[in-house]
Amino acid sequence: QVQLVESGGGLVQAGGSLRLSCTASGRAFSSYCMGWFRQAPGVEREFVGAITRSGGTTDYADSVKGRFTISRDNAKNTVYLQMNSLKPEDTAVYYCAARQSFFASTMGRDYDYWGQGTQVTVSS
Repeated sequence: QVQLVESGGGLVQAGGSLRLSCTASGRAFSSYCMGWFRQAPGVEREFVGAITRSGGTTDYADSVKGRFTISRDNAKNTVYLQMNSLKPEDTAVYYCAARQSFFASTMGRDYDYWGQGTQVTVSS
């Protein structure tokens, strides 16, 4: 069992930056691939990015590529989402998710555990 807690959301102006954190409780954090997803009102949840267990490989949605960076610190049981050059369309609730697999996934249904989400609002 893994519990995930996101933090770092807030209100930022367009062009600004935020760093989200997701801290996991429980053991064997390094055995989980981690993903970030987001959901805006009236919109389906969408994939943002993912990182493999060791952090050696990352994958991003085209909409955030070049602006967002995922990293992880397995010693701290934490995964990060650095968001730069934020746009109003990035406004959403951001969720981290854990998948006990060697392979990361862009599909939400492949993840086993989810955090409660943190709100990110980007003003124009």
